[in-house]
Amino acid sequence: MHPSEVLFQGSCPPVSIPVCDHYAGSEKLMRKSLALQQELGPVFDITFDCEDGAAHGNEEQHAHLLGHMLASEENRFNRIGTRVHDVASPLFEQDIKIILGHAAKKLAYVVIPKVSSADDVNDAIAVVNRHAEHNGRQNLPVHVLIETHGALADVHAIAALPQVECLSFGIMDFVSAHYGAIPGDAMRSPAQFTHPLVTRAKLEISAACHAHGKTPSHSVTTEIRDLGVVTSDAQLASRQFGYTRMWSIHPGQIRPIVQTLAPQLDEVNEAAAILSQAQAVQWGPIQHNGTLHDRASYRYYWTIVQKARANGIPLPASIQTMI
Repeated sequence: MHPSEVLFQGSCPPVSIPVCDHYAGSEKLMRKSLALQQELGPVFDITFDCEDGAAHGNEEQHAHLLGHMLASEENRFNRIGTRVHDVASPLFEQDIKIILGHAAKKLAYVVIPKVSSADDVNDAIAVVNRHAEHNGRQNLPVHVLIETHGALADVHAIAALPQVECLSFGIMDFVSAHYGAIPGDAMRSPAQFTHPLVTRAKLEISAACHAHGKTPSHSVTTEIRDLGVVTSDAQLASRQFGYTRMWSIHPGQIRPIVQTLAPQLDEVNEAAAILSQAQAVQWGPIQHNGTLHDRASYRYYWTIVQKARANGIPLPASIQTMI
């Protein structure tokens, strides 16, 4: 049996996708992002933006541009998604129809913003599926932005939807939705990690994702000059709040996020050694470097290996036959 079948009997293994999600909304920035992804490899995702990060008034042409770029040979790794307009907008289905008409088979995911409930997400998925299936694509992954009171209230129901792969925290819209009750400095560090209403939202999103095997994606760092702030935010998001993915809004933020959130090579090597030893005894208990391990810890180390693979980290030969 494959290790994922042995270790996750009765449940689905958690989703493993790159740890950095880079947003770009103008043609110049989208092409720059594509070039950087070709240089570094698929160690980060790109989200082409139709919503807040795109210019207003040229929506139809912008959607066609995204579709052409997604379908082009420049999209070498098929790790580019798109954020469309919200489900209440008349532009939502137009975005879906145009982009999937060009590139349904190469699109990595669709990001749905500003939902107010799990019903909104189900309605959005139905539209996505109708156009995806028309263009020969089944089960296109959906990412959901949690940035309203209603979405946060329904976060476990949203995370439980099979087609949902990732939940992202939209901190700016979330803070704005409190109409001044949360101060503006809670949109950035350090207050974003200390204000009780913001930290509550972050924890509920992360907990819902981990309960259902989905990826929690942390909100943006608006500081684009001091990369130490980006690194610090990624460390806090990961170590204190359980986030395994983070947004980038500037090319300079990509490397610090990847370096912080991707598994370290020594951890990958240790995971490979433990899993190889466990497989040799048909997944029974083992002792490794004086520490006992069984299937409970094997699940953790298998997840490390999957994260490493998703982030382009070379895997030891001992583990490659298991993948």
